[in-house]
Amino acid sequence: MSKDHSSNIREVAALAGVSIATVSRALQQPDKVRPETRKKVFDAVRQANFVPNAQAASFRRQSNNTVILLVRDIGNPFYLEIYKGVEEAAGEAGFKVLMGDARNDEHRVATHIDMVRQKHADGLILMTGQFPSELLDQGDALPPIVIASETVPGLELPTVKVDNRAASMNAVRHLMEAGHERIVHLAGPVPESLAQERFDGYRAALAEAGIAYADELVVTGDYSIEAGRQAIAGLLEGGIVFTAIFASSDQMAIGAISELRGRRLSVPGDVSVIGFDDIIFANAFEPPLTTVRQPRQEMGRRAMALMVDRLNGKRTAETIVLDTELVVRGSVAPCRPPHR
Repeated sequence: MSKDHSSNIREVAALAGVSIATVSRALQQPDKVRPETRKKVFDAVRQANFVPNAQAASFRRQSNNTVILLVRDIGNPFYLEIYKGVEEAAGEAGFKVLMGDARNDEHRVATHIDMVRQKHADGLILMTGQFPSELLDQGDALPPIVIASETVPGLELPTVKVDNRAASMNAVRHLMEAGHERIVHLAGPVPESLAQERFDGYRAALAEAGIAYADELVVTGDYSIEAGRQAIAGLLEGGIVFTAIFASSDQMAIGAISELRGRRLSVPGDVSVIGFDDIIFANAFEPPLTTVRQPRQEMGRRAMALMVDRLNGKRTAETIVLDTELVVRGSVAPCRPPHR
């Protein structure tokens, strides 16, 4: 550890009234630190202009013309095509792109915002539903930020996204056209805006068809394969009857199909499944997954274009809504009598 870094972390500890070890733990494993202590540390980090990790040190060595793409979960293949689009548009405009992992943690978002404020990067393209509550009212005082895919309530910033509610309605309608009424929704972490919009679309499609909403058919998760597995395991073990699944992500859909197969239920023979995103594995999976395709590469390009506009002084909070497409493959079939 360099002398400057050492003295800075001591300053943060002194300002927060905690030990250096607590500062380190709060920055590296924030979930293991009490919320009130964590807030003290992050307030002190900002007050001391402290850049807390090795990634930030690498940012310091970069020239400007650098943009950070901060995603919800760097392990999710959903972000690969978006990164391609951002990088293509960035290269054309003379920028480099660095990718960061927010882990859907507002404190990690705050740290990356501070990196932009301290000129380690020119701007931040944000792809997570979490945002530091203490920064929501800063408005024009925020550094250049563009929101992609997500929505942050109370924050008026340039945004590119899809109409999640309409896309979800179309997916559920497709299941109902095949005769399904007992449709499970594997939701994201409601009430986050992205998850809420897809949940609202699910409910609206049911209401449109005169099908009663059943709370027992909705399970929330973190968009992961494991969340899909666990949700379906819980429903089956609880004796919940259903014939179809609409998942808020392809990863959740894949996890659900895996769990169904493990219990000797076939897709689409016993249960039909629709996902959301059209990730690279969706068409390679067996059966090929019917899913909502988002124009991810275009989303990345448009997000970077909004960032260039922002850096050139454009201050309007433009929202671009891109079209989706329901890609029909092999995971949906006409409804049979439900399994029991």
